[in-house]
Parts: sequence; C-alpha cells; structure tokens
Amino acid sequence: MTDVEGSPAKRRSQRERKQVKPFLTGSQSPNKRKRIEEQEDHVDAQDMGDAEVEADVEEDAGEVEDADDDEPETRPAKRKGKAAAPRKQKVKAKGPPPPKKLRTTKNAAPKPQKAPKVTKRKVKANGDFDADKLVSETKISSDNPLFNAVMNPSAALQSTAEDFLDSLSQSPGATQAELINFILRACGCNDSVDADEVLDYDGVVDSLDNFTEGLKQENSPIYPLTSKLPIFKRFRASLSELISRLILSAADVGALYTTDMITTLQTWVVAMSSSQIRAFRHTATAVALEVETALCQVAAAVEKEAEIVGRQREGERKRRAANKAQSVREKDLDGKASEVRKRRTALAEYLKEIVDGVFVHRYRDLDPHIRAECVRAMGHWFTHYPAHFLDASYLRYVGWVLSDSATPVRLEAVRALSSVYAQAEYISGITNFTARFKPRLLEMAARDTELAVRTAVLGVLGAIDQHGLLEDEEREQMCQLVFDGEARVRKAVAGFVGGVWNELVEERLAGRKVGEKGKERAGAKALAMLLVRWDRERTDEEDGSQDDTQKGVTMSTDIKGRTALAVDALWDQVDAASGWEGLLEMLLLDHSAGGNEEDLDGADDSIATSTKNTVDEAWRLTEIEESVLLEVLVASLRRARVLAGSAKKGEDETLLSDLTRALIKGLPRLFIKYQTDANRIANVLLIPPLMTTELYLEMRMMTAYANLWDDITKQFLSHSTQSVLTSAVACITHLLSCPSLSNTNSTKILELEDELAAQLRDAVGGRQEIEVAGFNEDEVLALGAVCARVCALIGTRDMCGWMEESEGGKQSCVWDIISALVERGRLGYREEERMIEQGLQVLGLHIMWKTRNLPDTKEATPDDEKYTETLREQRDSLLEKLVEYAVGTQSNTAEAVKRAAFQNLMTLHILFCAERTTTPDGRVLPTAALPLELDDEVQYRCAGFIQAAIEQYAEVLEEGVVPEEEEPHSESGESSGEENIPAKGTKKGKAKAKSPVVKEQPLTRSRLEQEYVFMGTISTFLRAIRAGAVHVRHSAVLLAHYGRLGPAFDLCTKVIIDSLREEGMYRENGDIVVEVVTQALKESFTLVLDSVVRGEDRAVALAKQLGQSFIIRGAQLSVVKRLDSQYIVQTHTNLLTWIVKRIGTYEAAKNKKARKTAILFFKVLQPLLAAVDSRDALKIKAHVDQVLAQAKIEVPPSSKIWEPQRAYEKKLSSIMAKDKGGAKGKKAKGAKSAAMVTSDESESEPEPQPAEEEPRAPRLRPKPRPVRRPPPPTAVQSEPEASDQEPEPEDEQATPRNRPRSQATYGSSPTKTPSVSKVSNGVTPRSTRKRRRTDEGEDEDEDAGEKSEVEVNGDANASVDETPQQESPVAEILFRRKRARH
Repeated sequence: MTDVEGSPAKRRSQRERKQVKPFLTGSQSPNKRKRIEEQEDHVDAQDMGDAEVEADVEEDAGEVEDADDDEPETRPAKRKGKAAAPRKQKVKAKGPPPPKKLRTTKNAAPKPQKAPKVTKRKVKANGDFDADKLVSETKISSDNPLFNAVMNPSAALQSTAEDFLDSLSQSPGATQAELINFILRACGCNDSVDADEVLDYDGVVDSLDNFTEGLKQENSPIYPLTSKLPIFKRFRASLSELISRLILSAADVGALYTTDMITTLQTWVVAMSSSQIRAFRHTATAVALEVETALCQVAAAVEKEAEIVGRQREGERKRRAANKAQSVREKDLDGKASEVRKRRTALAEYLKEIVDGVFVHRYRDLDPHIRAECVRAMGHWFTHYPAHFLDASYLRYVGWVLSDSATPVRLEAVRALSSVYAQAEYISGITNFTARFKPRLLEMAARDTELAVRTAVLGVLGAIDQHGLLEDEEREQMCQLVFDGEARVRKAVAGFVGGVWNELVEERLAGRKVGEKGKERAGAKALAMLLVRWDRERTDEEDGSQDDTQKGVTMSTDIKGRTALAVDALWDQVDAASGWEGLLEMLLLDHSAGGNEEDLDGADDSIATSTKNTVDEAWRLTEIEESVLLEVLVASLRRARVLAGSAKKGEDETLLSDLTRALIKGLPRLFIKYQTDANRIANVLLIPPLMTTELYLEMRMMTAYANLWDDITKQFLSHSTQSVLTSAVACITHLLSCPSLSNTNSTKILELEDELAAQLRDAVGGRQEIEVAGFNEDEVLALGAVCARVCALIGTRDMCGWMEESEGGKQSCVWDIISALVERGRLGYREEERMIEQGLQVLGLHIMWKTRNLPDTKEATPDDEKYTETLREQRDSLLEKLVEYAVGTQSNTAEAVKRAAFQNLMTLHILFCAERTTTPDGRVLPTAALPLELDDEVQYRCAGFIQAAIEQYAEVLEEGVVPEEEEPHSESGESSGEENIPAKGTKKGKAKAKSPVVKEQPLTRSRLEQEYVFMGTISTFLRAIRAGAVHVRHSAVLLAHYGRLGPAFDLCTKVIIDSLREEGMYRENGDIVVEVVTQALKESFTLVLDSVVRGEDRAVALAKQLGQSFIIRGAQLSVVKRLDSQYIVQTHTNLLTWIVKRIGTYEAAKNKKARKTAILFFKVLQPLLAAVDSRDALKIKAHVDQVLAQAKIEVPPSSKIWEPQRAYEKKLSSIMAKDKGGAKGKKAKGAKSAAMVTSDESESEPEPQPAEEEPRAPRLRPKPRPVRRPPPPTAVQSEPEASDQEPEPEDEQATPRNRPRSQATYGSSPTKTPSVSKVSNGVTPRSTRKRRRTDEGEDEDEDAGEKSEVEVNGDANASVDETPQQESPVAEILFRRKRARH
C-alpha cells in the first residue's frame, strides 16, 4: 500500500516544482530567474533551509520509494475545476500577506506574478481529471477539493496546501471541516461534517458512531488504502505528500501554532483510530502517523533554529562589555529565543498527543497492516527527530514487535533499527536496548521463516558490531551462518565475515614485516582457522580420545559441501577464498617443518621452489586446517572454472589455460603429499576433472599426462574407500572423454583392467572351491576391496568382454570368480557382507551392460543366438541367488546382502518385464526374447520384505525421540504446581503410542545415510510396481504407513495413486482399486488400534489421498472421469463391515477405550465420500444400518464418542439431499408429521439446509430418560444428563432421520409424549451449560443413554408414525434457540 512503483516521472513535476518554492534552495531550481527570486524569498531563513531540505527529501524518499520522485519536471498540474475556481480568487486577493508573514518586503513583487502561472496549470489540468469517473469507480463523493487533489495524479499539492492555509485564515471552521471531510473520504465514507460539528470536540464520538452505522450498511465499501483499483495506485504516496506539505507550510507561515488545525485534527483522528471499522481505524492511523512524521521534521528544524539562536545570543553576550546594557540585537535574539521555546513546547505537546493517543494503541492492532504502518512510521521518526525519539521509552516498542507473528511487521521493525544504528552520535544512549534485544536479533538471523527478515537482521547486527556492541560468542553465531542453506543469507553475512577475517589477518601479522606473499599466506591461514572454529560444534561431538589427525579427517568429511557454500559466498569479500594460486602454494608447503622464512618477496615465486621454504608460525597450518584448506582449494578452482565459462570469448580460454598450467605443475606434488590419507586424496582426485586435458597435447607434455594416469590408477588400486573410488572413476571418465588423447587413454585403461583382474585372482589365491573355501581376515578385506573397485568401474564402462575373458580357458573368468564369491552369501559371515554386496552389484551391472548389446531377434545370427543364450543362463543363475538371498528361507543372510539382492531382483524384473516388451511407437524391444515374470508367492514375499524394512526403519526413527508428553517434564523438573499434568500425559503417552515422531529432529550424517538406504529400497519396489513387474495390489504395504516415516516416503503415494487410477478407470480393474484401498486403510488404522501410532490423523490424511484414485478432476475441479460407482460402494461396505465388527468385538469385551478408538474410523471414511452420488449414498446408508443392527449396536445420539459416526451419516444425508432437492425430500419424509418443521423454517433456509435440520425432532429419542429421574431424592443429578443431551439438537442433526429403525423407535406410545414435552421445555434453558468431561464420564453417560434407549424401544416398537404432539416441543426448541442466537 505504501510502496508506489512504476509511476511515470512527469506525473510529479508540478509537486516537485511547487515543493521547491517554500523549501528548496535556489541551486535546485531549473530556471535562473526563479533561483534569484527564491534566494530573495528566503533571505531570513537561510540558517534553517538546509535542514528542512534534508528532512523533506528524506520523507519523500522513505514514503514513496520512487527513483523519479526527486527529479524536477515541467508537466502542468491538474486540479478539479469546481474546487479550483474559488481558490484562484483567493490566491489573487491574498498573494501579498504570506510574504509579510515571512518578514520580507521583496516577496511582495514576485508573489502576484506566481499566482497566474499556477492558475493556468490548474485550468489545464482540470481537463484531464474526471471527477465523475472517480465517483463511478469508487462510489466516493468528489465534493472535497483536498481528496480530489490527492486523487488527481497531476495536481500541484504544494499550491493545494497553500490554498488551504489561505482559507484557514479566512474561515477556520469551514476549512477545518474540509480537512476532516477529506479524511472521511479517504476512509471511503461519504458523510460530512460542517463548521460547527468539526469544532464540537465533545460530540466527535457521537458523530463517528453515526458515520460508522452508515458505513456498516454498505455491502463492500471501497477503502482506498487497501483497494486494488488502479485509480488508488498512488493514493498512499499522495496522501503522505499532501499531509507533509500541509504541516510544513503551516509551520512556515505560523498557522501551525496560531490556529486550532492540529488540535482539531488530533481530536478527530485519535477518536477515529479506535473505531471498530477497519477503514476508519487504518486511515486515521495512517494520517496521524504522517502528521507526526511531518511534525518531527518541523521539530527538528526548530531544534536547529534554537541551537543557532543560542549560539548567536552567546556570541552577543561575549562581545558586549560587562558594564554595557543589552543591545537591540541581543533583545531581538532574546525575543526570538522566547518565541522558539513556545514553538518547541507546542510541538512537544502535539508529538506526545499522537504517540499516546494513536501509536501506543495501534502498534499492537489486530490488523498486521496497521501494525506495520506504526512501526514504519517510528523508523521515520528515528531518522527525522532522533534527539527526541532515540530513547528507551520509544525504542522498546520496536523491540517488542520483533516477535510479531506477521512478517511485514518484523521486517519494518528491523528496517527501523537499521536507521537507529546508522546514527553513530546517539549510540551511547541505546546500549541498554541493544543488550536487551540482541538475543532476539540473533535468533531471527538464524531461524526466522522469512529470508528478507533474516538478511535485514544481518545488516542490523553488522551495524551493531561496527559500534563494538557484539560479544565474541555472538559474532561467532553470526559467522556460522556462512554455512547456511540459503544463498541470500550466506551472501548477506559475507561482508561481516570479511571484516572478521581482516581483523584476524591483522592480528596474525601484528609486529611482522612481510610482503604481499606473506599477507596472502596469512590470509589463507586465517580463513582456515575461521572455518574450523565456526564448525567447532561437529568437532566437539567427536570422541575425545582421537588425535588431531583423526579429528581433522573426520571433520573434513563432515563439512564437505559446506566449505563450497562458504567459498561461493565469500568469493568477493575474502581475498583468500578467490586466490586459488596462493592456496595451492600454501598447501604445497611442509607445515610440519619449523624455523622462520627470510624475505618472502625476494624468494622465488614458483611452485617448484615453494616447498624449499620453511613455514613461518604466522601461517603454519594444523592438520584440521590443512584438510579444510584443501577443500577451499577445490571449491575455489570450481568457482574459477565457472566464472571462466561466463567470461568473454578469448578470456575464458586464457583463464582455463592458466588454471591447467598451474595444476600440471602442482597436482603431482599433491598426490605425493596426500597419497596415504584417504579423505584428503579423495579431495585431490576432484581436481583433475577441472583441468583442460587437451593442453597436455598442445604443450607436448605426454609424459606428464601418462604420469597423471599413473597417479590416478595408483590411488584407485591402493584405496578401497568409496569416496576415493568414486572420485578416481570420475577422473578416469574425464580423461577418457578426450578423443585427441585416445591412444594413451586406451593403453592406460587396458593396463588398469589387467591389474584389476590380476588383483582378483591373487586375492582368491588359486583356490578351486571358492564357495566353501576358508579365507582369513586379510584375504576377505582384499576381496572386498577388489569387488568395490570393479563395481565402481563397471558402473561407468562396458566391461562385458573383460568380465568373460578366460584367456582361452587357461584361467577362470572374472564372472565365474565373482559368482563363486557371491555363493558364499549362504554362509552368512558378517565380515564378508561388503564383499557379497559388491559382488551382487557387479553381476547385476554385467547383465545390464550385456542386455544393452542384445541383438535384434529378427536378424539374429548363430553368434547372436549364442550371445542371447549365454545371457539367459547368466541371468537365470543370478536370479536364483537373488531370490534365495532376498526372500528365501536363508535366515542367516546378512542385512546388507538381503537389501542388495532385493534391489537387483527388482531391477532385473523391471528390465525384462513381460508387460514392457514394446516401445511407445510399437517397435519390439530386444528384451522381448527374454521375458520375466515374478511368481505370486515371490511377490508376497517381497511385500513382506518391504514390511520388515519399514518396521526396522520405524524403530530407527524411534531411537532418541522424546515423546511429546515427556518434553515438559524433562525440561523443567523444578516446577511444583505443573509437574502433575505432564506426568499424567506421560503415563498415557507411554501406553498409547510407540510411533516415531518425525518432527524437528537434528539431521545427522548417519541419520541421512540410513534414510538414503531405506528410500533406495522403497523406490526400487515402487519402480517395480509402476513398471508392472510387481502387482499393484502389493502397494498397500506402502500406503498403510503414510505419514509415519517422513515426507520423502509420503511422496510414494502419488505414484501409487496414478497406478490405481490407471487400473480402475482405464483398464477397468476396479476390484484391484477396492482391494488396495481397503487393505491400506485397514492396515493404517490397525496401527492406531494397536497403539503403534498416536491418533487417527495419518489414516485420515491417507484416506484423502486415496480418494483421488476414485475420480479425475480437470479445470475448475470439474469431473473428467470417475470410477464405476459399484466399486466405490463396495469400498465403503467392506470397510464398514470390518470396523463395525471390530466395534462389536470391543463392545462384547467391554473394552471401552478400544471401542472409542475404533469409532474414530468413521472420520477416515468421510474423505472417501467425495466421489459418491445420491444413489450410492443411499446404498451405503442402508448398509450402515444393516451392519449396526446385525452387530446389535445402538448409537446413542447424546454421546460425544459416537460423534464421528454421526458426522459420517450427516455427510451421507447431505449427498442424498443434493440430487433430490431439499424441499422435495422434506415433503416426502415429513408427510406423516406436518408439525415436524414449521413453514417459516422451510421457506427461510436454503435447499440443503432443511434436510439437515429435519432430524432435530427424532434426535430427542433418548429423552424419555427423565422418566427414571423421580426416584433420586435430589434433582441435581439430572442436570448433567440434561446438559449432555441438550446441545445435540444443534450439533448432530442427521443421525435419527437417516436411520429408519431409530425413527420407528422414536414413535413411542402417547403415554410418553407428555414426559418428552415436559423435559424438553424444562431442559432448554440449560442448553448452554455443556461442560467438558473425562473419558470415563463420557462412557458412563453413553451406557446410561444406551440403557435408556433399550427401555424406550421396549415400549415403542408398535408405533411407526410420528405424532404432531411429539414434534411440537422440538419445534419450540428450534425457535427458542434461534431467538437466543440473534
């Protein structure tokens, strides 16, 4: 509302030029003659001119936020003709007096010349402003000239303000009424006040009450400040400008102090700001805040004037001799000082009145827009009048709203604080405020939900730190945000981090004389120290027994990726982050050596000689710092390469060439230095892919290229860590991608493959029966390492020939050796787990590569047939192992082996799926010759495997999770009065739920790895379902745990629902949809019944998702396709039969707690009614009545426990009433009882409503219970019963009508009618006395209700018709309750 963007520059021309005349200096006028006139006009005001200019410009910039606002323009102003005509005469007649008030005689001549110019512009502007259009679009009267000027984008607001002040001196009452009417129009109100009403301060509240009542009668009154109409686009900015010009001009001519304008304005605005109408409250608050902002500018100018006068008086006193009397000038200065004091006093009262009457109440208004307005205005006051407002009594309001729930309010508070800390001369007075609210600012910077707030808070904290008000720990908290996940936050804190880095560099070099290279190395040392310090939390979690090297390695692995984020953020702020050459030289130094370096600037700068230099203590790296700095080097190289790609043509080649040349020299030394450290060598192996390998050929350095191959191969063959193998394979792939070096590449890759085969055969040791042979620990480790290397390499290269190479039968091929090793999985040795897992991956990848080269069956040669047969044999042998390991009877197979076998089993069946034998264009796939189908038994076993994996992962989530009830008890054990409540909750929670609470848990590396492994298994099973390898009926095992295992798992539901839609609506397999939905909801709610999960919310959410499988919606929620209704009805009937049977079982066992939980299942059924029509609803309703009757379950309408069931039936009734029509259905149902619902009710309510209100009469079915009330001696016991039953006529409306048997029961004999009527009339006044009860109380009342119902049924089975005598009390209750509401 307050931001005005995109407005054309010419629209503000007249305002700016008019603003120039009273406020701006002559240098800012576009015309030399006008500059001379303005200099003459302001001869006596030169001392204050500059301050007023600054204040006015700042106000315009803060409120309008438009870059074009301050530019002078030449477009003529627009004003409304009717309002402008009388003003023209006033300007002509009253031109000379304003100059007299300015105490100058030179203005008298130019003033009459200015008036005609303004008049001409106004007349010209009136042709463009259409008042009738304003009225038609906004329905706001155009009878107020001030409002018209604000709405006219070309109006000269300065002349409008001058005209208003002229009128104020002639007719104060009418002019002030015009001002108040302007505010009323800004509120969207067309009422007006006259000259007498506006000055009747005691009648302001009554007048506003009348206006409020009138405004309430309008359906949707237009409210300019929040309206989206284009005509109001610049209203807020124009309103602010007019008020500012009006107040400043009034202060210039003295009307601010000599008239009642401010008093009248405050009286009306303060009263309006407390109105219940948002339009009044918001507009009045905005006006009051703008007035206060303008008064702040005036007060600041007066303060400056007082200071000038004080200095002048002091100078006159010093010049005057001690025995001389006061001079004339000194007397004038004393009088001027007295006049300034009066103005200061008046301004102080004005400022206090608005703060106390408006701001103090509205800064906590219910509307966040009003709160934001208040806080924004306070920020302007801090800027314009800091001497008064930069005080703890005002700053606290901004501090309090830092915790506001609305983002705009918090953002405005932070912006206000930015203006506070930008004024260094007032910092000493706000130290207490800073100390109080620093923790909140730090919390907002770290965890606020809005990025804009976080970045703004970081700017404020940076300003606070510049004044030295942040402690070291607080600075550390800020610096840790350089690792934040949001790029904007990292960028915002980068400047602060750069300052901390500079301070540390200066500290390291204190007292030392070093050159540029020394400063560069000290900067790298400082950056490493800071990154290690800021990530100290992870380091502290490591075992204290580890030495520095182990800690450094662990930490280096943990913060991988985090360092890259920090380097990207600090690239422009920290020189060490972007200086990859210096980092490379720094890492090549031997940091274990001692001694001092000599003149570094005189030393050789080459990398080759840098290691000869000893390392100074100022930049010696520890083990942790060296690991981190190596990651910084990798991140810096990546960033440099990215920037080189975006550079100009020619420059990018130069940058990449320089980078590669430096790495050609330095990379071999890094391999030598870190070859024994797996974690560091993994980082070094990330560097070769960043090089331009063609440069080796251009520079004729083929030997260096061959050495690079040897270094990478050496690391690949000597390490078994997965990170090293992955990085080495990426390097090999990068080298093989260069076609110009293909000769060297082919030679080196063959050597690598031969070395791998030799390692595998050596590890086997020539054993013949590998399946049962014994291996020692070293041999098992060696075999596992070789399998891991083969698996890493075969994942990127087709190695089928190498796998089957047997050298003419002289040696066993790799396929046979690894197959034999995989056979050892039956033995179940834990130490061989990794070896078997990697072996299965190798065999599965080999089958995939071989399938990729499968020949076309139409043109198959004998060799192709042999190839296909070999593939079939290898695949079948592997499948036999996979089925046995994954879902076989071998219980001693290791978990990792089972998981790998299952994933490969699913992958192979997806690859050779019999349903996927053709491409979308009809072409037959080569895999059609080798189709695969998974047996039903194996499919069920696979579903069981997934179920076991889910339960296992759920147990992992449970570990370390504190139940919600235990949290208060564990955190505050000292509280005495509140201790019992959490204890009760904890006791209930323990018995109720073992479900993992997947909420706000710290994500550790191990936890993420476990989730990655688990989701890998789940996604494989899901792909098999989607491809058709596994039947979709087995997806129920995944759906049953919806909402239990985290958001990543819940995403699987969408894929399953798509499959169900395809089966039910396009393949017409509705039975499958019924089976899956039914089984999934049963299993999901069984978890609730068995107290595995807490509450039915997850099952309800699952039902909402599954409801989408019944229907496909298009644009505007239109139904595109729907599942056959018989299947939807079958789903409901199956689930109803199941749950009612469970309820009956619990009822027979008198297990009230389990029965109460089971009844909640009706909440689960409600979302499934979205696709049900009226005919289906009737079938479902009949089935509900049937199963309840068969289970002999009576539903007492007075029990809250059965509320879900009543809500379910009510929704069914609503669906049935939609197609039948409300009135029709009611006439048909109510034909036997004309008094059931009166004609007034049926005519006044909408069509669906009567069907819902009709059952209110039968709902009093258990009301004969009061017949049993006389025996007790007191009537107090009957009150709970009445209060429990009485609210039912309003809440549960549909149950009795929808159950025919209940209606028959309600039609009791006439002997019971009087008692029903008596009880109804007697209990109605107590309907509001409903109270909360415990579960035990509800159960007791429910049992009593059921017993009463049985008694009533015993006497009422003979009568089916409902008599009017029974219904009339109910109708009376309905009317009485309606009157009570109104």
